[in-house]
Amino acid sequence: MRRTRNAKIVATLGPASSDPDTVRQLFLAGVDVFRLNFSHGSADDHRARFAVLRALEEETGRPIGILADLQGPKLRVGTFANGPVQLAEGAAFRLDLDATPGTAERASLPHPEIFAALLPGADLLLDDGKLRLVVERCGADFADTRVAVGGRLSERKGVNVPGVVLPITALTAKDRRDLDLALELGADWIALSFVQRPEDVSEARALIGDRAAIVSKLEKPSAIEQLDAIVELSDAIMVARGDLGVEMPAERVPAIQKRIVRSCRRLGKPVIVATQMLESMIDSPVPTRAEASDVATAIYDGADAVMLSAESASGKHPIEAVKMMNRIIEEVEGDPLYRQLIEASHTSARAGGDVAEAVCCAMRRVVSLLHASTIVCYTGSGQTSLRAARERPESPVLSLTPNLATARRLALVWGVHSVHTQDVSSAEEMTEVARQTAQRERFAGPGQFIVTIAGMPFGTPGATNLLRIATV
Repeated sequence: MRRTRNAKIVATLGPASSDPDTVRQLFLAGVDVFRLNFSHGSADDHRARFAVLRALEEETGRPIGILADLQGPKLRVGTFANGPVQLAEGAAFRLDLDATPGTAERASLPHPEIFAALLPGADLLLDDGKLRLVVERCGADFADTRVAVGGRLSERKGVNVPGVVLPITALTAKDRRDLDLALELGADWIALSFVQRPEDVSEARALIGDRAAIVSKLEKPSAIEQLDAIVELSDAIMVARGDLGVEMPAERVPAIQKRIVRSCRRLGKPVIVATQMLESMIDSPVPTRAEASDVATAIYDGADAVMLSAESASGKHPIEAVKMMNRIIEEVEGDPLYRQLIEASHTSARAGGDVAEAVCCAMRRVVSLLHASTIVCYTGSGQTSLRAARERPESPVLSLTPNLATARRLALVWGVHSVHTQDVSSAEEMTEVARQTAQRERFAGPGQFIVTIAGMPFGTPGATNLLRIATV
């Protein structure tokens, strides 16, 4: 089950892709991590998908990562008395806390925290930015606005407040219930939606502890203003370009995407590029050339993973979408320019850094000089493999861990082929197990070099201090 690429594929399960046979085909086509979107589906739906994925993991003998994506504080207007309304440019429109169904003159906005943060002149974006309102007068329970960009508005459409940090937590009551379920089932990654500030990540960490790793979804301009602090506190980052592209001009999103990827690579945190990557494949069996280029750009930048949303969850061609993404990644990584760009964008380890950084920096150089076939990392917590992946070495990383939860989490990480194995007790045993596993998993053949890194004494988290070269 070795993948012939470094970047990983995350795919969302949904109505089009939840039966065991389709899930198995998606995995064989290239999915490394499966996303369960808690914005949709019941608890029973998520339980059934977890069961299918764990059964597939048992069948294939390959650790499979599961990402539970929480809905977050999605802000929406209420209902309308007579169906969708048409808002004319220049017309007055009131938003308030009154739960009465709306009309063409007013609508319910059941979020007092929005009114608390509004000031005259603020913009309100509705339905993914298709409509824009400008606040003229506001209070604790209302906002009188003028329609700047009109259009058709139907009930429960989303509301964005660009440029305003809202006094809300990233975890709603629904999110806390969903989080309990996800942790009960054994999710490997928890994705936090609409992270605004570092404190949002800290709040989630206090609830989750070490039971799962945290992916912070960056889709608010306020999060970009505190990017490095949020990346530091998170276990991984998702570039969620949908809402990010609503709250700021679309032309700014590509540069921000690159900035986020650079920050994650510098700090050694996995980064997922998501949203609308192959969106036309929801209906079409082939993507547009622009979409293929979009996926390729994320890979050239060195992203750890790219993600499919509706393409695999509700689209007509989920398996074809995964196969297409797999082919694009393989094509890019086979391009000589790819390696040049990865090298050019590499951030060297810090002078005066710790021993683990020095070992991984030396590993990268040794692999380059010897053209080693693989890097074997022994890890309990996953930190050794994460540090190795940060270096973006020329050879793949074969990660050996006695901790199944760690093996599953590392399925998301660039270049890491994760294997759940028994622990070792000596350097000699470590080298022999590394040789055997590299051959069995088809990473090395007779006469080839392998480079092994580990922490001594064994079982000490984060103590990467050993580099050993061996010949198969």
